[in-house]
Amino acid sequence: MGERYRIAVENSEEQFHCSADTTLLVGMERAQNQALSVGCRGGGCGVCRIRVLRGEYERKRMSRAHVSEQEEQNGVALACRIMPRSDLLICADPSEHAKTSANQSDNNNA
Repeated sequence: MGERYRIAVENSEEQFHCSADTTLLVGMERAQNQALSVGCRGGGCGVCRIRVLRGEYERKRMSRAHVSEQEEQNGVALACRIMPRSDLLICADPSEHAKTSANQSDNNNA
């Protein structure tokens, strides 16, 4: 088994550990944690979309139907397609995270 990293979910008490040779989704399931939504487990459905807010990870190929190139550059990924290379802080629903950030910006500009 490879090195293990702590995966924390923003705005939640949820966290789990995941080894470097395991995808986040499999690591979460092995830890019997339910922090993320589970779908097809192969990158085809997009149910496990997350945003990595902090930390390093390795990406496997992801469907552009669920994660655009620009989103990928901004840390959006499918939990079934990435493996940690350091401790990670993730947001389980990147669309909600983006709305929250936009609302905070709007409120700051008011």
